[in-house]
Amino acid sequence: MGVFARVREDIAAARLRDPAARTAIEVGLLYPGMHAIWVHRISHRLWQSGMRFLPRALSQLSRGLTGIEIHPGARIGRRFFIDHGMGIVIGETAEIGDDVMLYHGVTLGGRTPDASGKRHPTLADGVVVGSGAKVLGPILVGRNTVVGANAVVTKDAPADSILVGVPARTRKRVGHDDFADLRLAPDYSI
Repeated sequence: MGVFARVREDIAAARLRDPAARTAIEVGLLYPGMHAIWVHRISHRLWQSGMRFLPRALSQLSRGLTGIEIHPGARIGRRFFIDHGMGIVIGETAEIGDDVMLYHGVTLGGRTPDASGKRHPTLADGVVVGSGAKVLGPILVGRNTVVGANAVVTKDAPADSILVGVPARTRKRVGHDDFADLRLAPDYSI
């Protein structure tokens, strides 16, 4: 997928998930989450090519401008959306699937000072993480899972579940809790 097609896809995803997004121009120019993602894509490519200083410098510049810190080593899928992104931290070995949405104050962080191996979480496709939630360690949050606001997740979570509390407790979705279709609806919000 080309750069401009990817930018159009990002903007469409933001407009789909944010009822306050009025126009594509507004999203492209005024949404810091979009800017952080776009800078991350550049710094990630540089990181993958073996460079270290320049991608880290770009990520820190982006952090200063947007309030969103994404390590250049993190892997991020398509149609990723950050709503009100201030205070988001995404660690070096974090992996984010397609159609994932994060609200402000989310941390995808590590739990160990060991610098080798996988230290940060993996969010499968369709995950939504509420404001202030902390997802910590080399865990997997399954497909279409919703992490509630301010939850602290330190253990794997199955697909189609809801995580709430400190420490987070898992419960399966039932009937009216089925958000898989709702997250793509124009009026979707948590």
